Amino acid sequence: MLAFFSEAYRYRGLVAALVTRHLAARYRGSVLGFLWSFLNPLCLMLVYTLVFRYYVRFDSVDNYTIFLFCGLLPWIWLSSGLIEGTSSIVASGSLITKSLFPAHLLPIVSVLTAMIHFVLSLPLLFLFMLIAGLPFHLTLFLLPLVVLAQFLILCGLCLALSALNVYFRDVQHVVANVLNLLFFLCPIIYPLTSVPDRFQFTMVYNPFAVLTTMYQQVVLEGVFPSLFGIAFVFLFSLVVLSVGIAIFDRHREGFAELL
Repeated sequence: MLAFFSEAYRYRGLVAALVTRHLAARYRGSVLGFLWSFLNPLCLMLVYTLVFRYYVRFDSVDNYTIFLFCGLLPWIWLSSGLIEGTSSIVASGSLITKSLFPAHLLPIVSVLTAMIHFVLSLPLLFLFMLIAGLPFHLTLFLLPLVVLAQFLILCGLCLALSALNVYFRDVQHVVANVLNLLFFLCPIIYPLTSVPDRFQFTMVYNPFAVLTTMYQQVVLEGVFPSLFGIAFVFLFSLVVLSVGIAIFDRHREGFAELL
């Protein structure tokens, strides 16, 4: 694992260039350009607020719009990073056929690109908190820790899925559908307290639900995440990353032949 990150650091200039290229390509020809980094999550938040605040009505949640936005931002990073990361090797076949190109950078670039959009959207969340008169807690200093856990998990998943997607192109479609289910298994649009006791285990042992809760705790509630939650997500992230690297290394030799 250390060798993997050491090599990624050695190619940091290439990583930066690829991330810049991805960002430029995404907004090429767009009038608003990078403003869409703010507008996309903002529009999504408005839609969900309309539906779940005024139709379904989660009245038990104070400042529901901000609660929703706090969960949506990391989810958008998760879903877009996974979808783009899964197809990253197949989408860059012309680069993979060059024997010296470090293929493992491509899934990482997808994760980093989505992460940049996440970071750019955070000031919006803080602005909404300021407008609503919500306090900024000392637990905000733990936010980078939660971000790191999500980054490691995404890197591991994208490495494994991008490699498998070269051999089985159905993987990218399966991922998209699993994400649809996973969204509703995380306390993003509903509070954790609304989950019946008999289903609470689906929140406790779902690493993505735990991550979502940790974001809400350190940003909105000023609560330190439980030691169990921190240990659980970091253990999960290290296992996923180790498995992802192993799967990628095992299958990478066949990339050039199949692309």
